[in-house]
This record gives sequence, C-alpha cells and structure tokens, in this order.
Amino acid sequence: MTYKNQTHRITQWAAEDRPREKMLSKGIMALSDAELLAILIGSGSIGESAVGLSQRILSSVENNLHDLGKKSLHELQKFKGVGQAKAITIAAALELGRRRQLSDLRLRPKISSSRDAFNAIAAILSDLCHEEFWLLLLNRANEVFARERLSIGGISGTVVDIKLVLKKALDAQASGFIAIHNHPSGNLEPSRADIELTEKLKQGGRILDLPMLDHLIVSERGYFSFADEGML
Repeated sequence: MTYKNQTHRITQWAAEDRPREKMLSKGIMALSDAELLAILIGSGSIGESAVGLSQRILSSVENNLHDLGKKSLHELQKFKGVGQAKAITIAAALELGRRRQLSDLRLRPKISSSRDAFNAIAAILSDLCHEEFWLLLLNRANEVFARERLSIGGISGTVVDIKLVLKKALDAQASGFIAIHNHPSGNLEPSRADIELTEKLKQGGRILDLPMLDHLIVSERGYFSFADEGML
C-alpha cells in the first residue's frame, strides 16, 4: 500500500487507507506498527502523512519497539511533526504496553529455569536507560506471586539494601526469591559489586531459611544467570 505524502490527516484519506477504519473492518492484528503509531499521532506535517512520519520514527530505531521505548520526550520531539502532545501520547502508549506485561499475575508463571525468570521481568528491565533492582517472590510451587522493585539508580549502578531485600521477601511470606537487576550498557558480565551482593543475599537468605534461587543480570542483549554459571 502506498501512502501519498500530500495527504496529511488520517480523516482525509480514502476509507480503505485509514488505520482506524482498517482496524474496524479487518481487526487490530491487520495493522502494521507504523499504522498503529499513526493512530496515536493522528496527523503528520506539511509534506508527510501520519503513517509516513510513523515510518520515519520507526526507521530511526530499525523498527525495534524496545528501542523506541527508550526514547525520551525530548528525543521524540526532535522528529519534525512531533510536538510535546504527540511525544507524550507515544511514550504513554509504550509504557502501558510494558505495564500490561507485568500487571496480571493471576496465572502465576512457574519458574523452572533462568529463562522463565528472565521472561517474567524482561519486559520492564531490558530497555531501561538506568539501573534498577527487582525481586521475583515465589511460593512453594516456584510460582511468581509478586514482582517488587527495590531500588532505582543511575546509568552505572544502584544501591541495594540487603536488609530491605530480605525484609520484603519475609513480609510477603515468600518461599524463595530471585534477584534481578539490569545493565543499561548491555554488558552482561557481573561486576565485583554484583558478585559480593549475590553472596550476601545468599548467606542472608540461608540464615533465614529463605533460599535465593538465582540472580539475573539483564539487558537488551539477553541475561546472565549466577545459578547457571555455578556462582550461587
């Protein structure tokens, strides 16, 4: 399908070319990422349609929605045709998508491998531009019943209070926990501080009969598991 640049507002397009009408007639799955983004944007600018603008935005991140989610409001507004209101709309939609993947724990995902643990948290940590430390709290069946963020840091690290981590797990009556933090740089190698933190959490959990099952370092490139590497 070709979108003509001289047509800017979605309401001016032929009915079969409008993303909203296409969604109604063919279903949301029929829309491309650019068409979904165009619905959020609503209109393009002089010489460019909303879909054209959306395609240009997506092209800047090689059509990777995770990378698009990393862009700040200021960075989004650098695109011609994207003002503050449109930038806020895009950022809000991407954040809702991220939260959707984390909000519903009724199925309580069962953790039987490091990959399961990664999948349970990757949606919120993989594309962050700062470091955060989280816990997955597990019941006796190794099912995740809660995700807890313990700290937010900067680009190169975050402060983790050992006592707070263990208290959070104890107060929730968890049968075990998995520690997870991200490396915004993409480097998955654990630092000396990561290794020391893991040892302290493991020892503290052992004293309290609260097993630490793993510690993951995650990034957009994947993850590192202390348990898989025999370091736990």
